[in-house]
Amino acid sequence: VQLQASGGGLVQAGHSLRLSCAASRRTVSTLTVGWFRQAPGKEREFVTTITRGTDRTSYAGSVKGRFTISRDRSENTVYLQMNALKAEDSAVYYCAGSSSWEIVTTTSDYDFWGQGTLVTVSS
Repeated sequence: VQLQASGGGLVQAGHSLRLSCAASRRTVSTLTVGWFRQAPGKEREFVTTITRGTDRTSYAGSVKGRFTISRDRSENTVYLQMNALKAEDSAVYYCAGSSSWEIVTTTSDYDFWGQGTLVTVSS
């Protein structure tokens, strides 16, 4: 499975961005897909996930109510809509795939990783 994250960029605080995670060699509907982020000098942290099968979602407290994860099966892509961005959202964002049917939030639960896309939010 190959996952490719895209859509990052430089935005002002309060604005929005939509990240994409495109899958190849496997349909995205057969994966639980998560988004993680890593800021300079910090550990990679969980942002959100959407489960295979039932599309249950879970969000980190810091993004709940501002970020939305969704799956488009026709595009074989998972999206991360990020609204009301804050400077502290600045990081490299990674999408990852897991064969789990459950909500999983740690990096070790994911077997496939994309290359990351940089999000910079200016205050």
